[in-house]
Amino acid sequence: MGRQATMRSQVGRFALLALGLSPVMLGGPQKSPTPEAERAQQYAERQAKRAYEEAQRAHERAAPATTDRYYQRTMRLLEERQWEKAVEGFADVVRRGGRRADVALYWKAYAQHKRGLRQEALATVDELRKSFPNSRWLSDAKALELEVRQAAGQPVSPESEIDEDLKLMAINSLVHTEPDRAIPLLEKLLSSSNPPKLKERALFVLGQSPAPRAREILVQAARGGSNPDLQLKALQYLGTMTGKEVRQALAEVYSSTQDTEVKRVILQSFARAGEKDRLLAAAREEKLPELRREAIHQLGVAAAQDELVQLYGSESVLELKQQILHSLALAKNAEKLIEVARAEKDPTLRREAIRGLGMLGPKRAGEGLAGLYAAESDAGVRREVIRALGAHNNAKALIEIARKETDPGLKKEAVERLSHMRSKEVTDFMLEILNK
Repeated sequence: MGRQATMRSQVGRFALLALGLSPVMLGGPQKSPTPEAERAQQYAERQAKRAYEEAQRAHERAAPATTDRYYQRTMRLLEERQWEKAVEGFADVVRRGGRRADVALYWKAYAQHKRGLRQEALATVDELRKSFPNSRWLSDAKALELEVRQAAGQPVSPESEIDEDLKLMAINSLVHTEPDRAIPLLEKLLSSSNPPKLKERALFVLGQSPAPRAREILVQAARGGSNPDLQLKALQYLGTMTGKEVRQALAEVYSSTQDTEVKRVILQSFARAGEKDRLLAAAREEKLPELRREAIHQLGVAAAQDELVQLYGSESVLELKQQILHSLALAKNAEKLIEVARAEKDPTLRREAIRGLGMLGPKRAGEGLAGLYAAESDAGVRREVIRALGAHNNAKALIEIARKETDPGLKKEAVERLSHMRSKEVTDFMLEILNK
């Protein structure tokens, strides 16, 4: 069988599927399947779905866990107060090395302290100090060391855990009473060796307080005055606040840090605050491509249409121009996407623009998208137009393409998209194919 004949057979199969018929009936009378056949087909589909899902689960179980995943899993053990398992987990993270090794040593010492292994905890703190002399967890480690030494010679009992529960309850109540009166207590809590959940709650309470001192403490934590995990939390809470001073503090932290994750969180905060100029500056000036991409993405989140159009005209890196087009779709700028799809010389960028138009929906991009097909000569770009029209459920445009298209592959693509639609117009066209 020749290539075109094969394509015609596949097109006919899509037509049958769209009509709810079985492809095995191509050569015989067109009867509806029996109830028994339908049940058998549904059972086979369910079995296939189960087999696929089980294969996916098996693959996930077999996939090696990353150090970050080990760390997060062990942090959950810590929060559940499974101290022995937490000690083992953090020791494993330390053995694996990487960027979590210093913080894992800190929490290993914390868990050892909670288990009553005071000498072991002090030895772990000493290991942290020697192995990572520049770690930002050293100040927390000093507070923990002091607490362990103060507890030396005293029996460790479950009462310490009850105290933590009371502290959590007290912090929850402060949210609803007078947080200003508790600010000194919260500040002291942040500088202690309390568990991360307790410190995060303290930051949350500070974020709810209108008191200038509360904001100062939060800004200090956001500048890196605490450990890295709390810094990210402080930045996230600051990002929900309004005011020129907050935005300025975020900008100062951004310009003074080399931490990629910190910069990423601040870019997200800029988007929430509508700081389009700062996002545009990062998209142009950042040296790391991943941060430039993040800044461009956040411009889309901030609906910065003018800034994105301006950036597209000056950008020369293909991957970043693709990201700009994606962000233009997020910003719902159909006009610019249609312009790129029509006039851009690079077919890769034309395809990206058309994908963006597919994201926008028929009300914003329908008419412009339908008119692109006839003027396009690149088969790959034409295929993207068909897919976008399928996303819009534009049966009329796809039927017109399927009737006129001479390329068997593109004709098949159009009919396949139509086979997923249900309307009289589509049904009539599918019968038209079968009756040829």
